[in-house]
Amino acid sequence: MEDKIKYEMEFPIHASSSLLYQYISTPSGMQEWYADNVNSRGEFFTFIWEGSEEVAKLLANKKSDYIRFQWMDDADTDYYFEMRIQVDEITKDVSIMVTDFAEEDEVEEGKMLWENMISELKHILGSV
Repeated sequence: MEDKIKYEMEFPIHASSSLLYQYISTPSGMQEWYADNVNSRGEFFTFIWEGSEEVAKLLANKKSDYIRFQWMDDADTDYYFEMRIQVDEITKDVSIMVTDFAEEDEVEEGKMLWENMISELKHILGSV
């Protein structure tokens, strides 16, 4: 298996951190923008896109701050994906920081996917 490369992206979002957290941490919130359907059973989240299904384990979360998942395919690795809410202390501007891993030839594709999904999230939040 090829090593994956860590990449990070920042997206400014006009929304409160508590509202944003609902959209990145709950099945009902995530299925509005991240996947067609999201189910959770304990620490396991099942994401469904057009018939394909992926299971991720919730590794860590902190209310109104961040959430971190690991795909079951990556279970014996250090790979994860994380969405962190960042609030500028001075301007109070809110951003969502995405950390993810992809194989070298899939990084650009991964970034484009996140850009599309976050723009969908902004649309739902009325933050366009």
